[in-house]
This record gives sequence, C-alpha cells and structure tokens, in this order.
Amino acid sequence: MVPGGVVHKLPADLRKALIANATALYAWKDITPLARNEFICWVEDAKQETTRRFRARTRLEGLELYPCCAQGWQGLEAVLVRRGILAR
Repeated sequence: MVPGGVVHKLPADLRKALIANATALYAWKDITPLARNEFICWVEDAKQETTRRFRARTRLEGLELYPCCAQGWQGLEAVLVRRGILAR
C-alpha cells in the first residue's frame, strides 16, 4: 500500500512512479502524512502539464537522492538544478 496525504489523494501516476522506485517509496512512507500532502499539492497545483510532470519528477528524484530533505521541496529543487543533477 502507498499512503496518500492528509487531505489529498495520491494520483495514480505518482503511485505508479513510487512503486517503481523502491528508494523513493521507502522515503515516501517515512515522511509525515502532512509532508506527503504538501508533495501531492505542489505537484497537482501546476497549471500546465509540463510543469506538473517536472514537479513530480524532481520530487521523486529528491526522495530518492535526499530522503532526509524531503520536506524542503523548493530548496532541494534549487540545489539539484544548481548541481546539474536536474535540468529545468
């Protein structure tokens, strides 16, 4: 089972991506329900599909690479882009 957030339901594509990535799934289960809710909200709040896909990918990669920093999404994204780990 892949848990969702406090308010937001986990979208099917994010659920599938988490199941496919054991490291990210482990980190996902380890963060608080409120942090999962913020993750889902940040991804779903995108106005364009390209932005939504980018946010989902960067968040999942962030969970895999830096699970301890999972709650600081925007700061983590900036670090990953700056280090060349993620392309914007």
